[in-house]
Amino acid sequence: MVKGPTVSLITKTENPELAVYKAALNCTSSLPIASLQASDTASRDALIQRVLASRHMSILEHASFTFGIEGVSRALSHQLVRHRHASFGQCSQRYTCFGNKEFRVPPSVAGKKEALQVFLECMDAIQQGYDVLCSLGVPQEDARYLLPNAAQTKLVMTMNARELRHFFNLRCCTRAQWEIRSLANAMLQICQAEAPALFTYAGAFCREFGTCPEGSRSCGLYQGMPQVSSVKSEENTQQYLNTKGNENESVQKERKGRASSPCLEGTPFAQGSAL
Repeated sequence: MVKGPTVSLITKTENPELAVYKAALNCTSSLPIASLQASDTASRDALIQRVLASRHMSILEHASFTFGIEGVSRALSHQLVRHRHASFGQCSQRYTCFGNKEFRVPPSVAGKKEALQVFLECMDAIQQGYDVLCSLGVPQEDARYLLPNAAQTKLVMTMNARELRHFFNLRCCTRAQWEIRSLANAMLQICQAEAPALFTYAGAFCREFGTCPEGSRSCGLYQGMPQVSSVKSEENTQQYLNTKGNENESVQKERKGRASSPCLEGTPFAQGSAL
């Protein structure tokens, strides 16, 4: 049996928060990209929070994270590949031999002695059948047809920050399947430690939006939750405006000239707005 899952961060965009900040600022600035610098971390993070509150989520696609995931079942990996805005490199059952007892046991099975016995007997029978087929010269790519969803797998997965937030919305939910929820929560902890400004309020849908899309199937935890993305919007905007005075002089001059341009009247970019 496999304990799993084990999750590690292999690599990420070198400075994910800076990449997102520059991408956001570049949208409304005619200055060279190299000159778009935040005077301090607070200025950078304030703009990022304003982007999140305004739901301009495409900016987050400039930051990506690559994870190593081990000790999970094929049942989990079948769910992962439904997240199409991600890249996967999965251990192949065609080229690797299925070893003894390399499978996951659901808690609902492990907690019942009789159910666990049935489960383990089935796994033993599958392992024996697999081994016999291989010994008879059947290729591993054909012997693997016996293997169950419980079979252990490992993979490397890359997602950008936007897809990660969507992934957390769905998979951190209490209604998500237990194994992928465990994986999502482990990944969320890593992301919040590595790039906290990009993953503010990230998590289950109700945590970010203060409501639940599950209807009558809702667990009810969302009731009474504030819609943090909206509640924080005004606060983040004011925080950003307060930090604008700390920007370098070239950015300030460029904003003043742009604010007076007649072609911007009535647009979101009037008055030197960042977005």
